[in-house]
Amino acid sequence: MGSKLAAKQAAQKFGVPMVPGTETPLKSLEEAKEVVKKTGFPILIKASAGGGGKGMRVVENENELEEQIRLAKSEALSAFGDDAVFIEKYVGSPRHIEIQVLGDRHGNVVYLFERECSIQRRHQKLIEEAPSSCLTPDIRQAMGQCAVDVARACNYHGAGTVEFLVDEKLNFYFLEMNTRLQVEHPVTEMITGLDLVKEQIRVARGEKLSFGQNDLTINGHAIELRLCAEDPANNFLPDTGRLETYIRPQGPGVRVDDGYEAGMDIPIFYDPMISKLIAWGADREEARLRLIRAIDEYRVTGIRTTLPFGKWALQQAAFIEGNFDTNFIARYFTPQALEASPEDDAARAAAILAAVLWEQPAAAAPQVNGSAKTPSAWKQRRHVR
Repeated sequence: MGSKLAAKQAAQKFGVPMVPGTETPLKSLEEAKEVVKKTGFPILIKASAGGGGKGMRVVENENELEEQIRLAKSEALSAFGDDAVFIEKYVGSPRHIEIQVLGDRHGNVVYLFERECSIQRRHQKLIEEAPSSCLTPDIRQAMGQCAVDVARACNYHGAGTVEFLVDEKLNFYFLEMNTRLQVEHPVTEMITGLDLVKEQIRVARGEKLSFGQNDLTINGHAIELRLCAEDPANNFLPDTGRLETYIRPQGPGVRVDDGYEAGMDIPIFYDPMISKLIAWGADREEARLRLIRAIDEYRVTGIRTTLPFGKWALQQAAFIEGNFDTNFIARYFTPQALEASPEDDAARAAAILAAVLWEQPAAAAPQVNGSAKTPSAWKQRRHVR
């Protein structure tokens, strides 16, 4: 399933809907031209062994075709050691929706509902949520069954993700399968109450799944922002440096999965993601508002991050209404959208000062009759007016 072409061939046996295109690696420019006569432009050239947007090129007309194939093959070879590419019809305004699956070694496979992953830059996700705001229960069930069929097609066990493109009429098409736990898995954990890492370990030990499809329900809503060391005002280019301040938000429904502390360096050698910030709510609006509050409380200085973009995106009408697709950033975002007013700067400075003072250790407790008497928490803290 690590090969997109092999995955498509396996899924076709179960009648899973496919995006029109080639079913084998592209052999020549002439073959590409023949394919395009059937699909029409625009098309998408994709690396068979690819992922993360690498080896992927959109081609708008025949004049670009040869050059874009060459670039895609070169990038695929550099990234994956395999220059095989194929063609798919480019779906212009799709939503990117994926289904979490989990299978054991005893033939049991379930789907753990969907994640909406349409807010992306460079074909890589920035904001994910579960469940999607656009799926009906019937379409959710149909996509879930297709995802289970894809997993059964390769006798899959463990946690995996089956990705789909969904058009404006809610027709869905198989995209690929990621045979691993993905970055955005916490939103699934938050709405199902399951620990997917624990479930993976149980499957690896040969245990049966302790639940079936009918035991799974959606509880509330969860939204995740990938906190990346990137400059949204400069085409989301990576930003490196030292984390001078790093204070996590807390509170009901807020979760932070990270691997950094204040004083650590963000290097140029690895993926720029610093953490995942997740908020859960009883409904989508509560989750959205909690995530905005958590973004405001997340203190990061020394580098530029995607926090300002995340707050901006969560406040856009298209996001609030759940009416968006993978063109969200191209359609709505400009660097000027992140220009803060003087009032915003003053409020942020005051909040950072309050957070830093809150983190300072309290003074030593006074000695009373030879023993330490701890004053109230209020008296231990300094207050900022």
